[in-house]
Amino acid sequence: MSNKSKLVLLLLAACLVIAVFPLLFNKESEFGGADAKASDVVSEIAPDYEVWAEPLFEPPGGETESLLFCLQAALGAGIFGYGIGILKERTKQMKKAKG
Repeated sequence: MSNKSKLVLLLLAACLVIAVFPLLFNKESEFGGADAKASDVVSEIAPDYEVWAEPLFEPPGGETESLLFCLQAALGAGIFGYGIGILKERTKQMKKAKG
């Protein structure tokens, strides 16, 4: 196994530890979204505030909202990966043309 492969595996293991560690040791935490936190802060600062805008589309449930968020993340990751692939192939073609 090459040094590069070992480094990749080590970094993947570190990412896994970073992601799982808080979930294991912070059992009573609530992982809410930023919208809920923002509404709480606004209600503390200005209790008589009235909402003046409504969402254009209200998903039927929390699962649908999660699905839309996951699709958005997957689309972004796909575009990012495509861009990285293009850049890598361009570099390979440039090296091939020079060499």
